[in-house]
Amino acid sequence: MEVKTNPREAMTINPELARRIKDELGQNVYLCYQCVKCTSGCPLAEFFDWQPNQVMRSLQLGQEDIALHSKTPWLCASCQTCTTRCPQGLDITGIMAFLTREALARDIKPEVPEVDICNQAFLREVQLWGRSYDLGLMAEMKLRTHKFTDDLDLGVRIIQKNKLPFLPKRARPPKQVKPVATDTNTVAYYPGCSLHSTAKEYDTSTRAVCEALGMNLVEPHGWICCGSTPIHRANPDIAMRLPMENLRLVEQSGLNEVVMPCAACFNHTLAAQYEIRQNEHHKARVEEALGYTWRDNVRVSALSEAIFRRIGPQEVEAKVKQPLKGLRLVCYYGCLLSRPPQVTGAAHPENPTEMDILMTALGAEVKDWSYKTTCCGATHSLTRPDIVLTLSRRIIEHAREAGADAIAVACPLCHTNLDARQFQMRLEEPTPVFYFTQLMALALGLPEKAAALNKNLVNPYPVLQSKGVLGNSSPGEKNAS
Repeated sequence: MEVKTNPREAMTINPELARRIKDELGQNVYLCYQCVKCTSGCPLAEFFDWQPNQVMRSLQLGQEDIALHSKTPWLCASCQTCTTRCPQGLDITGIMAFLTREALARDIKPEVPEVDICNQAFLREVQLWGRSYDLGLMAEMKLRTHKFTDDLDLGVRIIQKNKLPFLPKRARPPKQVKPVATDTNTVAYYPGCSLHSTAKEYDTSTRAVCEALGMNLVEPHGWICCGSTPIHRANPDIAMRLPMENLRLVEQSGLNEVVMPCAACFNHTLAAQYEIRQNEHHKARVEEALGYTWRDNVRVSALSEAIFRRIGPQEVEAKVKQPLKGLRLVCYYGCLLSRPPQVTGAAHPENPTEMDILMTALGAEVKDWSYKTTCCGATHSLTRPDIVLTLSRRIIEHAREAGADAIAVACPLCHTNLDARQFQMRLEEPTPVFYFTQLMALALGLPEKAAALNKNLVNPYPVLQSKGVLGNSSPGEKNAS
C-alpha cells in the first residue's frame, strides 16, 4: 500500500513486522488509535527515545528502523501499566518484549546492551542451578559490562547483613512427588529465589506469621525459579515451562493452593497459567516438555491476598497483642500484584486495598496515596540503577508527603529498591521500609527474631520505638544499621 506524501515521494507501508506480532502474540497493532494512555501512564517515559504510542505507530506504518532500533523496548520495565490501561486491550508490554527478541533475531545490536546481558546471564544461572544465583549473575554482568565498581557500596552492605549466599545450591524438581497430608489449613508455599537470599527477613516473618495464624505452609521439594522478568522477556517458551514445573510439584502433592510472597513470582506464575489456559498449542508443548498432563486444580495466590481471604482482617485484629497504634503507613503494592487484571483477577488493579485493610487491622494508621502501584524501576536495579534511584526516590518522597512514617511492601525487589538503595539517594530523612509480614509479626506479639528487623538496611528501630511498638532497649538494635 502506498501513501502519497508529496508529488515526488511515496512511502511504502511494510506490514511484515505487524504480521509477525499477530502470529506470535495474537496482538493486532492496527487496533491502536493513538489515545496515548500507554505513554501518559508509563513511569519510564522520560527515559525513552521514542514514546510507547510512537513505537506502536511505527509498527502500524512498518517503520522497522524505529521499532527495532529504539531504546524504548529495552528500557520497558514490564510494569504492565500500559497493558492494563489500553482501551483496546493490547498487550503493549508483550509487544515491547517481542521487539527486543526480534531485534536480536535479526542481529541488530541491543540499544541497551546491559539489559540483554542481564537477560542472558539470568537465564544461564537458572539453567545451571535451577534457581537464581545472585553472585554469579552480578559477576557475569560486571565482567561483560566492565562496570566493576558500580553498586559495590550496596553489595558490601548486603553482604554485611548476611543476605547474599556465597555458594549456589542446585535445585532439581523430582519426577514424582508423594502426596502430603492435607487439610483446609494446609497450602503449598513457594518462596521464590529472593526469599532464600536477599529477602531472608521476608521468609522468616512469613513463616512465623502464617504459623501464628494457623496456616500450614508446605514448601515443595526441588522447586525452581519462576523465570523472573529477564527470562519472561527473553525466552517465552522457557518462561512458560518454569512456573508450570512448579505447579506440577504442587498438583502431585495433592494441594490445591500455592501462596507466593514474591509479587514477581506470583505474577509470572499466573501469566504462564493464563497462557496455558488460553492456548491449547502452548499447553500441549509444555505438557510434552514436562512429560506431565496438567490438571489445572491449583489456585495461585499472593500471600497478602491469601491471608486476607483465608484468615480475614477481623480474625487478624483479634490476634493482635501489640497494636501498631500511632504508626502512620502507606502500603506499596508495586506493579505485579494486581496488573494486568485479566491475569491477576484483581478487581481494582489501580487501587488494591487488601494490604491497607490488614495493616489497619494491626492498629496502624494507613494513609491513602496515589503511588501504591507506581513502578520502582524493577529489574533495572541490575541494569540501570540510575532509573531505579529516580523512580524509587519519588515513591519515598510521596510517601512522606502523604504523612507516612514508614512503607509496607510485599515484593523483594521493591524492598531492595526502596530500602537498600536509600543511602544512595541521600535523603534528608530515611524512611523505614517493612515487609508487611514483619509488621504483622510485631503486632501479633511474636518474638522479635520472627520479624528479622536486623536484616533491614534502613534502621527501623527509631520509628518503632518512638511509636511504642518496641522498647528502647530492643536487643536487635545493636545489629541494625
